[in-house]
Amino acid sequence: MSYFLAMDAGGTKTQCLLADDGRILARVSTGTVKLMRVGEQVATARLQAMLNELAATAGVSLGQVTRTCFGLAGTSIPTVCAWAEKAITELVSGELQLCGDEEIALDAAFAGGPGVVVVAGTGSNAIGRSNAGEIFGAGGWGPVLGDEGSGTWIGLEAIRAALRGHDREDLRGLDHDQSANDAASLLRGIERHWKLDSLGELVAYANRRGDANRPAPDFASLAPVVARLADAGVALAAKVLAQAGIELAELVALIYRKMKAATHVEAKEFGAIDVAFTGSVLTHIAQVRTAMTARLTVLSPEAHVRQTSVDPLDGALWRARQG
Repeated sequence: MSYFLAMDAGGTKTQCLLADDGRILARVSTGTVKLMRVGEQVATARLQAMLNELAATAGVSLGQVTRTCFGLAGTSIPTVCAWAEKAITELVSGELQLCGDEEIALDAAFAGGPGVVVVAGTGSNAIGRSNAGEIFGAGGWGPVLGDEGSGTWIGLEAIRAALRGHDREDLRGLDHDQSANDAASLLRGIERHWKLDSLGELVAYANRRGDANRPAPDFASLAPVVARLADAGVALAAKVLAQAGIELAELVALIYRKMKAATHVEAKEFGAIDVAFTGSVLTHIAQVRTAMTARLTVLSPEAHVRQTSVDPLDGALWRARQG
């Protein structure tokens, strides 16, 4: 009997499952093991506890595992790959396949076939595979350098937009600036979520850097807050979500252009492109998904966006079973 371990490590949570050739035997999750967020000691402890729970639930020893596919963010960073390889091989037997979280999402959607998948959760990026099997990527440069349209980006942009509106408050009587009212609503919503009592506390909290004793602010946790305020009619919140969708559409369109350039054909001859998505932002925030789809009709009319999200763990399992 062969056993396969599939793992998906995102910026907020880590999920894994254990399966044989035909059945999923157990599935468990834990917090993020992303080194840039929690550090090596916490990441290793979480990983060990999760895998031990998985083995106990499935009734299968980790020493019986045939192959593991571990999809995680940050595989372009050597220290991340070195940590992941060491942590897994010390606990689990068999072959290890280490790949990006966007790669397992791609295979969850297309099982080795052509298409584009856009990931928008804590971070964001996009990846595509052409009919010829070539892989093309865009985005995924982290919260400081990129990750446009992600939960972290939405949280940061909401604060920035609200502060710009706050700066205009004194002009309210002169130009009837509605953004000042929206800014106040947005700032209050963020303060309540973070359990803060004033704008000064919000600014101090948002600007602090994380260290070994306290984590950095979780800007991605603000994305649902922004979505609720947008639903309640706060136009400034809705504008941030719409821009997030536009940013994600730009990633997909860029992948499409790369594919077309690689094949040296005109767009009309290249054909339609199937687009899948995953991650908490595109899965749970309809405003972002709608804005992305609308923008794609302009940038890449050939794009066909699927209606439901994919589970990257399915791609990791597919890869593990394929060998």
